[in-house]
Amino acid sequence: MAFEARLDFVPVDRSQKEEIEALLPIEIGMFGGSGNYDSDVIENPIEVKVFTPYGAPADNFILGKVKGRSFAFLARHGRGHTIPPHAIDYRANMWGMKALGVKRIISPAATGSLQPKKIKLGEFVIADQIFDRTMGRRKDTFFEGGTIAHLPFAEPFCPELRKVAVDTAAELDYKVHNGGTYVCINGPRFSSRAESMFYHGQGWDVIGMTAYPETSLAREAGICFVNISMPTDYDVHGDDGPVTHELVLKTMSENVERVRKFTFAMIDNIPKDASCDCHTAMQSGLF
Repeated sequence: MAFEARLDFVPVDRSQKEEIEALLPIEIGMFGGSGNYDSDVIENPIEVKVFTPYGAPADNFILGKVKGRSFAFLARHGRGHTIPPHAIDYRANMWGMKALGVKRIISPAATGSLQPKKIKLGEFVIADQIFDRTMGRRKDTFFEGGTIAHLPFAEPFCPELRKVAVDTAAELDYKVHNGGTYVCINGPRFSSRAESMFYHGQGWDVIGMTAYPETSLAREAGICFVNISMPTDYDVHGDDGPVTHELVLKTMSENVERVRKFTFAMIDNIPKDASCDCHTAMQSGLF
């Protein structure tokens, strides 16, 4: 484990402090993305404001139990989708998860399909690789002085959680693509036609704006992380013209129940004890 994050929090309802402490440490976390802010499946939800060295996370965390597992939910863009992807404080969000004790994170997100002949709208892609095109504009490390660290990042997503996702999709009879490359752009603009055609020509699979640096920060923090991509558009490759925000929201609203069912069904299948190396990945990266 690379570091410990001290938990500093205030319950929105001060009378629930003992209930929160009884839940800690939280086992599983989820970042709710575009169109996915529903935390109603959490039993006896408790809203908590978590303080971090990087400022406020995107919203208050919602804590509780899901299928007997302690659980934390955070709306990545804030409830009501008020924070654009390039302005999210990814370090504050991840530090909050770490401070709560989270060991595994499920991260559903709307994406564009870069390969429309292979990956259709409403299907799911469980990426195993990422290509960062945020151009260095995002804070993507917790190590900015003092301890020097170089993150081993050849395998950016947790293999165990990826298998859980693929197996769960099969149980639900959902079309899933096992593996693929997620291209992360900075946003808030969509790609130019030239950019999108380049990504398509490389054979990469989906394009989005949030998986990086979520995945690198999770790995630095010793947290298993899986991205659940659901294409909502074909970027510039669709017959209906280039992607628009309206198209993304329309497709997401038509499929949001499937996303919820899929991601929450995964919880039953996540082993209590991890067999991957995510929790120890930084041991060889510290100098």
